[in-house]
Amino acid sequence: MSLSEYQRRRQQLMKLMAPGSIAVLPASRIQNRNGNTEHLFRQNSDFYYLTGFEEPHAVLVLAPGREHGEVILFCQDREAGLEQWTGERVGPERASQMVGVDDAFPISDLPDILPGLLEGRARVYTNLGEHPDFDRDLLGWVGGIRARLVHGAMPPGEFIVLAHLLHDLRLYKSAHELKLMRRAAAITTAAHIRAMRSARPGGTEAGLEAEIIYEFMRNGARFPAYPCIVGAGRNACVMHYVRNDGALKDGDLVLIDAGAEYRYYASDVTRTFPVNGKFSPAQRAVYEVVLSAQLAAIATVRPGATYNEPHEMAVRTMVEGLVDLGLLNGAVDEVIKNEAYKKFCVHKSSHWLGLDVHDVGDYRVDDAWRTLEPGMVLTVEPGIYLPDDESVPAQFRGIGIRIEDDVLVTRTGSEVLTAAAPKLIDEVEALMRDPLEREWAS
Repeated sequence: MSLSEYQRRRQQLMKLMAPGSIAVLPASRIQNRNGNTEHLFRQNSDFYYLTGFEEPHAVLVLAPGREHGEVILFCQDREAGLEQWTGERVGPERASQMVGVDDAFPISDLPDILPGLLEGRARVYTNLGEHPDFDRDLLGWVGGIRARLVHGAMPPGEFIVLAHLLHDLRLYKSAHELKLMRRAAAITTAAHIRAMRSARPGGTEAGLEAEIIYEFMRNGARFPAYPCIVGAGRNACVMHYVRNDGALKDGDLVLIDAGAEYRYYASDVTRTFPVNGKFSPAQRAVYEVVLSAQLAAIATVRPGATYNEPHEMAVRTMVEGLVDLGLLNGAVDEVIKNEAYKKFCVHKSSHWLGLDVHDVGDYRVDDAWRTLEPGMVLTVEPGIYLPDDESVPAQFRGIGIRIEDDVLVTRTGSEVLTAAAPKLIDEVEALMRDPLEREWAS
């Protein structure tokens, strides 16, 4: 991403801010995993969206109208001894050029400088509650200004949630962002294909996860966008199953929900396929219902539609199919009205996608479902999960199927960013039975 992209975003945000206001946004901090071991650092998505800066212990300040520059970054000083252990830092001296900010100071100077930037500002945009330690410091600095009211100090009088403005900007993806999301989608698609080619009875869920992560990393996606879900057999009926320690058994389906994160942008794809490469009649019947629901839902994604229309279409299509299969009883409209379908269809069919896998942005505006507009990206992911118990006919027990793609709203309709991942039954079975392809994967 170019510096001009981040500068444009900051300017957009400052134009939306109320007169006489200031925005303060801290970066992520390094998180301890256990003992003296740390999690790999990943920057806060809001902070990254506005700066592209990938170091911890930093604070961004936007001060519209400030004479000496409106964009100020506080970051770690350079220290040769520490950099030998943890890598090179940008440092305040280079931040203006490398990050494109107007002014930069050491993070150690924040307590001395930020109160002066806050004084005289009527409103502070920040996200209280996300960074409790920083919140205490910020409120303390404002309290210190307020303590000097008798001497003419002018403390901020209002705190406003920065996310209300910033997350609305993040909802609309730029051409640069879409380029990265298409790359994330391509890497993810390749990983799902690799997993299909690798699956065979006697293998393990962990083995398929390893194939997926390998494909991610060798193509430049350092991290998955979220923990991989690889659920075989009845494990596919657990929505967020991440143990991935089960066996791949002949006759079972395996559900893989996995997406690459490429340069901070997420993909999110689910495919369900037979371990042995051939759907049983019962598996095929349920799969066709889910696939029909997904295709019908995707067809509703277009400018002017509401966010919930894909879900409503998916639910109706799944209910029709489940009634036809005898898994639900009653008239379709009545089943939908009384929500009897929820015992098999337990989750919504969409969420926003972007820097976060469950990306930011309001789903409702003024109590109405949000209207879809070009540049928005959402998933479409209907699923049916049939318990392994006597409430379900024997041939259907323990079947869990979800099919998920990433869909961009375009000017004329939609684009399925992950369309290259096979999902038609004939395509999946053909891919899995090709012995040359299966040998390549091994």
